[in-house]
Amino acid sequence: MHLYHLTLQKPTAVIALAYGSFSGPKVHEIALACGSSLEVVRPDENGKLRLVGRSDCFGQLRSLAAFRLTGAKRDYLIVGSDSGNVTVVQFNGELGRFDQVHCENFGKSGVRRIVPGQYTVADPRGRACLLGALEKQKFVYVLNRDSKENLTISSPLEAHKTGVVCYDVAALDVGFENPIFAALERPYEAPKKKLLVYYELDLGLNHAMRKQAVQVEDSATKVCSVPGGGD
Repeated sequence: MHLYHLTLQKPTAVIALAYGSFSGPKVHEIALACGSSLEVVRPDENGKLRLVGRSDCFGQLRSLAAFRLTGAKRDYLIVGSDSGNVTVVQFNGELGRFDQVHCENFGKSGVRRIVPGQYTVADPRGRACLLGALEKQKFVYVLNRDSKENLTISSPLEAHKTGVVCYDVAALDVGFENPIFAALERPYEAPKKKLLVYYELDLGLNHAMRKQAVQVEDSATKVCSVPGGGD
């Protein structure tokens, strides 16, 4: 016999969120990670958020990232959790729940310092995603589709760096050039020195590398991508 522990009152604290069109094309929706449940809400004509669907995950959700493959009309959702897996789900509007599209193991279960899942970001063009841990480990996955228009995910590409603590990660909009991710890190040997490190995924060589490191203010704690350049 197998037993599940479910609370009568659902979790309400929002751990992470992602914006996208999950139930259909051209729909403005927000995916919320609330403890062990995944929800989709949509603003109505009065500006209030209405629940569209909800799924229990039987685990602790840690991070979310939405992405859309080139030419697609709906967004997928990458979920970072304590399971040690990279999980991609898609919302089923008819049933009001999330369906699992892909799930692949990369580490031990549990909330561990060196197991990715604390940070999850996706390339704005939907070509790659990065899952990072608080320390050392970062995995980059190439996202694509097969001949039947089904989502495919490559084997994980390592972008590890020993002896650093990661504070935050963001994906940069570089058009259709090689995807670049920015991470705010602090080396162990320099406790008063924070670095903004750029990791590049070379799509031609299928290789993730540490491209550049720039020192920033020691008070920095968050990384956000903003429009710039020729936009």
